[in-house]
Amino acid sequence: MTRNLAGRARAVRLVMLLLAGAAFCAPMAAPAAFALSELNGAPAPTDSAENAAPAETPEAETEVPLEIPMPDPLVDKAATETKDAVPEVVQPVEVLSDVSKIPAPVARMRELIVEAAASGDIERLRPLLGKGPTQTQVSGSGGDEDPIAILKGLSGDQDGVEILAILLDVLSTGFVLADKGTSEEAYVWPYFAEKPLSSLTPPEKVDLFRLVTAGDFAGMEELGNYNFYRVGIAPDGQWKFFVAGD
Repeated sequence: MTRNLAGRARAVRLVMLLLAGAAFCAPMAAPAAFALSELNGAPAPTDSAENAAPAETPEAETEVPLEIPMPDPLVDKAATETKDAVPEVVQPVEVLSDVSKIPAPVARMRELIVEAAASGDIERLRPLLGKGPTQTQVSGSGGDEDPIAILKGLSGDQDGVEILAILLDVLSTGFVLADKGTSEEAYVWPYFAEKPLSSLTPPEKVDLFRLVTAGDFAGMEELGNYNFYRVGIAPDGQWKFFVAGD
């Protein structure tokens, strides 16, 4: 009886060992089958979102850069270079000095003006200045103003003596025939008024400095032309102007 019970217990333990071994070997079968499926080219199962293929995203639109046009240069270099390449042609000016070779009416009016100015009495210029359409143009004159009063106002003294001295100095220089062949034709004193300052010779600069100061001349060089007083007498003897400025 005791022997039968011992045999039965051994049998039970053997069965339990077999069952435990089967349970231990069962989970190992799945990895072997999975490895075999991979060898056969079967796709691996995917249960996680991490293994999912990324969704295709539309290509971003290519941004075209905005091109802002550059402003034109303030100075047209091409035009400047072209201008610099072509030197300015200065027409020669014939400077006259012999009053005996000019029309008699012109020489006579000049002589009368010189005599009146040398007298020191500005009123002696009145009959020479004309009236109406033929009245002499005077600096600062706007129409019906008294030309003698205007000349006195231009003078540094109340009697107009300074302006008479200037008139004498201007008429003592060389002169030129300006606007020849036109309705504006006139004999003009001094010749600086019709000649570029840059073309003056040293002796001509001495003539100019008899009328103006070095400071005046520097200012004229900046402007590029003579701007002191000048006298104009038409070929028929009419005293056309006595003005200053450009």
